[in-house]
Amino acid sequence: MATPKEPAHYIFEMPMRVRDYEVDAQGIVNNANYLHYLEHTRHEFCRMAGMTFAEMHRQGIDPVLRRVEIIYLHSLGLGEEMVSKLNIRRDGARFIFQQDIFKHPGGEPVVRAEVTIVCIENGRLGRGDVLADVFDRFLH
Repeated sequence: MATPKEPAHYIFEMPMRVRDYEVDAQGIVNNANYLHYLEHTRHEFCRMAGMTFAEMHRQGIDPVLRRVEIIYLHSLGLGEEMVSKLNIRRDGARFIFQQDIFKHPGGEPVVRAEVTIVCIENGRLGRGDVLADVFDRFLH
């Protein structure tokens, strides 16, 4: 797989701040917390697009993580601000999120990630067509 690269534009962005329980003894964000930031951004994007994860589940749709490729470029520390950005594309039954986190202000890249999601529909792997309809205006 190619190294995740910054897309030409983003369709969603969300500001966040590092909280005290997210840093390790060295005072920097533990690497696993970046996965939480990326997931929170995807959840908020879905809500903004018109369907929460709770609503998806009620409809028998459960998006699940298939693959994550993440490149750590710089660390964040306690109280630092960041902006988490994403773009989305579809490849068959997969939804691929290009997600990047930048320091704010300044825009220094912190993390680049490519996250692949598939849909379990009523207990079986599905095509994700319901989500494709929800995300239609964002897919390219």
